[in-house]
Amino acid sequence: MKITQEVKTAILVITGVIFLIFGFNYLKGENLLDSSRTFYVVYDNVEGLTPSTPVTINGLQVGNVKTITIQNDGTASLLVELIVNHEFQFSKNSTAELYDTGLIGGKAVAIIPAFDGAEVAKDNSFLKASKKSGLTDLVAEKLAPLQDKVEAMADNADSLLVSLNQVFDEKTKQNLRDAVAGLNETITSFKKTSNSLNGILSENKDKIDGTLTNLNEASTNISKLTDSLSSANISQMVNNIEKTLTSLNGVLGDLEQGNGSVGKLLKDEDLYNNLEGATLQLEQLLQDIKLNPKRYFHFSVFGKKPNGFDAGQNQVEDNGLDLDIKTLQN
Repeated sequence: MKITQEVKTAILVITGVIFLIFGFNYLKGENLLDSSRTFYVVYDNVEGLTPSTPVTINGLQVGNVKTITIQNDGTASLLVELIVNHEFQFSKNSTAELYDTGLIGGKAVAIIPAFDGAEVAKDNSFLKASKKSGLTDLVAEKLAPLQDKVEAMADNADSLLVSLNQVFDEKTKQNLRDAVAGLNETITSFKKTSNSLNGILSENKDKIDGTLTNLNEASTNISKLTDSLSSANISQMVNNIEKTLTSLNGVLGDLEQGNGSVGKLLKDEDLYNNLEGATLQLEQLLQDIKLNPKRYFHFSVFGKKPNGFDAGQNQVEDNGLDLDIKTLQN
């Protein structure tokens, strides 16, 4: 049977259409020859996610994003259709995580499989949505508090500058200039003083060297004295001092207890009273001798004896002490 030209043309056109459909779906991530599953995920924002973006499980690409549509439910959320060509089974509680594919942008979807014993995810079922913060998001999260601090610091710096402008008026600035000028003069004077001191040190270098030599010799002598003291019998000296202190403590104890002559003088109140009475009587006797010396002494050139007196100044018979020149000569 002879095939006509029209039949050949029709077969060629049909074959081209089939290849065109197959290629178009392949470019969209669909393989018409493989058995694939479809899953749906709802995101609030899918910035950077496009159709044909890879879908991965543990880093392995298992499918592609098929479509992204806006839902007409009043929330403006986005419905993402995922095509999974792999036969890997996971729980319906698994998560579809949206993450950055690089530093310069781009998004992809990673299925985080859950193995919690729940029902296996079936075709046309919904997965939980999550979003992993990318580098840009992390930088924004870190920069937001820093930005607030920088703004607050800028406000404080502005307030500080205003306060400084208020403080540093013309009078204050002039005072600062005067202070700087005075400081310059002080530095100049200090420089002159330093030069003078250097001159004095240069002129008296020999004397200073001699003084240092004497100090060195004195230090050497002190070191020798220290060595002598360390080599001396300090222990024996200390023992002697301890014995002396012990004896002294014994003597002081005897004095405290009233033992011995000195102890009795310190502790015997009767002896003290007797001494005090004798002292008083001696004082009275000396006072009476001073006032009435004739009661106790008389001087007679011719041997005449004076009359005696009693304690009341009454004349009595001579019972006193006769002293004449002959007697004194004998």
